[in-house]
Order: sequence, then C-alpha cells, then structure tokens
Amino acid sequence: MTAPTTAAATGVPVGDEATAGPADPVLDRALNTLRANAAAWVATGPTERIRLLERVLRDVVAVADRWAAACISAEGLDPKDPSSGEEALVGPCFFVRNVRLLRDALRDIERHGVPHIPGAVRIRPDGQVTARVFPISAYDRLFYPGITGEVWMEPGVTAEGLSRTQARAYRGGADAAGRVCLVLGAGNVSSIGPMDIISKLFVENRVVIFKLHPVNTYLGPILELGLRALVERGVVRFVAGGADVGSALCRHPEVDDIHMTGSDRTYDAIVFGPGSEGQDRKARDERLTHKPVSAELGNVSPVIVVPGRWSAADIASQAENIASMLTNNGGFNCNAARVIVTHAGWSQREQLLAAVRDRLSRTAPRVAYYPGAGARFDAFVAAHPEARQFGQRTDERLPWAIVEGVDAEQRDDISFTTEAFCSVFAETALAADSVAAFVDRAVAFANDTLWGTLNATVIVHPRTHREPEAGAAVERALADLRYGTVSLNAWAALGFALGVMPWGAFPGNSPTAIGSGVGMVHNTMMFAHPQKSVIRAPFRPLLKPVWYSTHRTAHRLTPRLSLFEASPSPAGLPAIVALAIRG
Repeated sequence: MTAPTTAAATGVPVGDEATAGPADPVLDRALNTLRANAAAWVATGPTERIRLLERVLRDVVAVADRWAAACISAEGLDPKDPSSGEEALVGPCFFVRNVRLLRDALRDIERHGVPHIPGAVRIRPDGQVTARVFPISAYDRLFYPGITGEVWMEPGVTAEGLSRTQARAYRGGADAAGRVCLVLGAGNVSSIGPMDIISKLFVENRVVIFKLHPVNTYLGPILELGLRALVERGVVRFVAGGADVGSALCRHPEVDDIHMTGSDRTYDAIVFGPGSEGQDRKARDERLTHKPVSAELGNVSPVIVVPGRWSAADIASQAENIASMLTNNGGFNCNAARVIVTHAGWSQREQLLAAVRDRLSRTAPRVAYYPGAGARFDAFVAAHPEARQFGQRTDERLPWAIVEGVDAEQRDDISFTTEAFCSVFAETALAADSVAAFVDRAVAFANDTLWGTLNATVIVHPRTHREPEAGAAVERALADLRYGTVSLNAWAALGFALGVMPWGAFPGNSPTAIGSGVGMVHNTMMFAHPQKSVIRAPFRPLLKPVWYSTHRTAHRLTPRLSLFEASPSPAGLPAIVALAIRG
C-alpha cells in the first residue's frame, strides 16, 4: 500500500519522448498502441509467452544493479551498510523470482494444460480445499528451511474440480478483442508495479499501461529496459505523472480495467470522486466509473503473540522478528507490523516488549522518504504522547516508536483504525483465562476491530502448539482469521516475497466498504477462486532471514540472490550459503 499523494505532475513517457500533459496525445498514442495489440495478445500462446518471459529475465538481470542502486540513492541509504541490501531483495530479486515461476507455470500449461501444483491437495474437515504451492524446489527447501505455503480456496471449490479453476485465461472463451488495464503503481516497494504488470498480462490476459508513482518516477527508464521485450511487443506502455494523469487515464475510454496499489482514499476518489461530493456519492453507492477496479490497499497488520514458556534466546529471536516487521523499508510497507497483540497475564510480556524496544534502540532511524510520513507520525504521537521513541528526529529522519498498552476496548483508537505507514506501531494486551481463550479473543479482535484484511502473523512456541487445547486454538486461528495472507511464526510479508502465492485482501469487500481492496495478484498457479494464503514457518529460523534489520551481509547477499533466482544452479550456492551463514 502507498499513502495518497496530492502532488500534481504532467504525464511523462519515461523514454526519450517529450513531456505530456494529462490530455496530451502521448497518452492517446500509448493507449491506441495497446488497443491495437490487445487481441493479438489474447491469441498469443504459451510458447511465445515463455520466450518473452525469458527475455525479461535476461534484461532485468542486466539492469538489476542499476535498479537497486537507484532505490538506495532515492531512499537515502548507504550502499556499504547492510540495510541497503533490502533494495536488491524487494526490487529485482522478488521480481525475477516471480517472472521465473510464472515462466515455469507457462511451461506446465504448454505441456499439460495447467500449472503443476508442487504439493498435496487436501480437504479440510469443513470441506475447504487447500493446495500446497511452496516449497517448489530443493532450492526453496534450502533457502527457506521448514517453511511451507498453502493456498486455501473459497468454499465451493472441490478437489476434483480444482484443476478446472486454473489458467482460465488459457482455456479459450476469453474476450477475443482483449482488454486494456491501467496499473497505478506503488511508490514504496519497487517490485510491486512490475509484478502487477506481469500478473495482469500473463495471468489475466490484459495489456497494460503502467503509471509510475511520483515517488519513484526515477525507476521508469530502468523498468522500461528490463521489460523492453513487452514494450517492443506493444503490450506494455509506461507513463509518469501525478494525480491529474492518473485521473485522466482512469476516465479514458480506451482503459477497460483498473488496478491500483495505494490508499483506500485513492480508491474512493477513482470510483466515487474526490472530496465531500465523492463521499456523498459513496454513501449512495453512486459510482463515477463502472470499470472493474482491483486494488491492494494496505492493512493495520496484527502480530498475535501466543503466550508460552520462552527462553532468553527465544525472546531475543522474536524481538528481532517483530522489530524487523516495522523497520524494514523504514516502515513504508503495507504489510508492516502495526499492532502487536499480547496476553495481558503472560509473565514474559514485558520481557518481549523490552527486547523489542532494545532492538529498535539499536536500529538507526531511516530517511522518511515517503510523502506525509512526518504528519502521520505526529498524528500518532499526538494521540499517544506516551509513545516510546528511539533515535533522533531530524529534517530527514523519523525515530522508531511503539505505543504500548493501547486499550483494546477503544475500538476507534488511531492505532486500530489507521495504517500509520511510517515508523510507528502499537501493542495491546488482551485478558483471557487460558491460552486457547486468548487466541480466540485475539482472532476476534483482529477480525472485528483492526482495519483491513490483507495480512496477519501469529507467533507460537512449538511447545505451546503441541498442547492440545492451545494447538487447536492456533489451528482455528489460521482458519478463522479473515486475511488474505496468514502466517505462522514468519512475517506474513513472505506471502508477497515467495512469488507464487496469491496476494491481496480477503475476499468479500465491496466498493462502498473496500477495506484492504479486492482481487489478488501474483497467483502463479492461476487459481480462479483463492481465498487466502497460509504460511507455516519454524519458531526459530535456522539462518537469520535476509530481511531482518540485523542481517550483517544483506548488501552483499541480495544481489547474488537476484542472479540466482533468474537461473538457479548449484554453482551459485557456495557464495550464497557462505554469506547467509555470516548474516
């Protein structure tokens, strides 16, 4: 998710063409080219699409260093500091992995008609069908030891009929004329937009006009080079600009569909119009556009900490885990931890919070590069002057902050209703007579009080998970949490990172109550009716995850991971493993 921007800018084709205003013929030419190629794209078979994706892999690898370096510079990071390694990870590495897995899915379609599901298809006791899609390979098992990922289908999907829900865009019957999709890019994580582009192209059969976010317009020429196979094919066009250009494109008659990553306020402005008049139309469900709009709009992401008997090493490990869920990317993530949910009577609650505070105090504040961060930070601190802050505030940087002990009964508290999208998160403690009762209450709190349905994380010690009542409650939590991604022990952002799992809000939002959005992207197995992604991970990782803020070799490791993900080979393993061990 990205917060809304009010910056206005002219539409700028990101190559060498001239600047264009929102009504300029440049936009018309771009859309006319896409329209002219839309039908041919629908008719393009898997073999040719595989060839295009292989070109994309080669071209993105060629610009991967430039891509990461541009983000490092724009976000004020030191390229010699390990924290800068996240830009290669969340940019080219994530994108390259997603492209490779999509290419492999198309190879399956070419041979067998549908993408191959690498794990078991099971039926839960309630009849819900699940498909294990991760790990895919021996390399996944090496890099993500003990981690599994399942896609849970919406009720009504049967195990026997599951394959018939896959790859519907490749089964014929699609709109032969094709459709043009406007993708409004995010300004925070640099792989979001490119991954949305290939999802719309290769999973949903749309040609794409992509509008860069004003925050990261600098990436345009790099992305154009990386995706030049698709640009030359006439199925992708890049433009840049502010809200005026986005508005003009949303209204353009040659745009059939819209996909956005951003704020629910931006969604409302697109669908109902801006300001008070738009809110009045929303109240009447009087839409300005009836074009299909898919969206990923963020979340007040819960981290439910199940009480148990933890060692000092357990406390330290989970403090790193939780703190990194905030500090990664300076807190400018839609899936960042926002509310830690603890048991009020847990004897080790204060130990864990003290360890989180200690970790924040030893993490250097980041440049608050995303517009409006200071004002959002101030709003939270004004509502909670008791917030503990770590690090010195400057003109460029914001301290980390945690608001502890927020009253769970105050359902309208800013910590519960508003995504901070900056360097602050909160903690609330729930009273309960037992571990199982706490888990059940925490699930109800997350579902009914916290804003959004994008992702949630549950942390539980294996000893507690093995206890019959507590373990049953944790399994209920995985099923009952109404979030598009639910993760056990690992940050739920893994659902985005793995490149194979559907990513988006839990189904059921409506235009007048859009919450975290509607529709899912990535979805490499091309399921028609995914409900949620469920990830399970060890309580203590064997090796420190590369996204942890304390990782010591991330800046050297992540560029190698990008190259490896493009073409996995045993030859690349020794250097990667050596750096991972030293992390």
